[in-house]
Amino acid sequence: MPNIRLDKLIASQLNISRKEARLAIRKGRVSVNGEVVKNPEFSAEPEKDTLLFDGQAVCYKKYIYIVMNKPAGVLSASSDKSRETVVDLVPENLRRKGLFPVGRLDKDTTGLLVITDDGDFAHRVLSPQKSIFKTYKALLDGDITEETLDIFSREITLADGTVCRRAYLKKLDTRTAEIKICEGRYHQIKRMLGVAGLGVNSLERRAIGGYFLPDYLKEGECIEVSLSELGPIFNLKTV
Repeated sequence: MPNIRLDKLIASQLNISRKEARLAIRKGRVSVNGEVVKNPEFSAEPEKDTLLFDGQAVCYKKYIYIVMNKPAGVLSASSDKSRETVVDLVPENLRRKGLFPVGRLDKDTTGLLVITDDGDFAHRVLSPQKSIFKTYKALLDGDITEETLDIFSREITLADGTVCRRAYLKKLDTRTAEIKICEGRYHQIKRMLGVAGLGVNSLERRAIGGYFLPDYLKEGECIEVSLSELGPIFNLKTV
């Protein structure tokens, strides 16, 4: 891997700006291989050099991948001037510049969300050509009938005339359904169920492709995972 300017390297791994990184370096808060370096333009080899910031090791990661169990009432966005976002919930030790959610969940929808700074990964997940299905659990305000199943057995046209790609509904009990979609239109599941005359009391995303929300992860919690651990997202061949 090519060498990287020290200020750029420090800023990329910590939740600070390049300006803040340069100031910290000039103040002697950064060492490379045991030697304090005060030149922000110093060239470091991130995968070989040992970097310390205020005495704490800086472990280089080109990208970071975070799995969150999104709680209700939080925006799926990187930032917002007045409302709490999913990035605000990321613990300080995992937070860094450039984080964003891969796709969006409605504000009142809970469940699986991946947060990263890897744009290529996000593009692969969201690309329509990949047809990656997302699995949701929906609690409804009415009974699932044969008519409901029939409506979901073909393409659904929303009230505004939008034709959705084929979705799948599995009845779990009288008013609980598992729904799979490979699109991400605004309030799509709610609008699709609206065509069937049903409202949604709660909606939780359980899986993206073949990657399922860890059972131990409580709402609002998140964990760092590796890119290989997210591999099942792309490995699911059928719905």
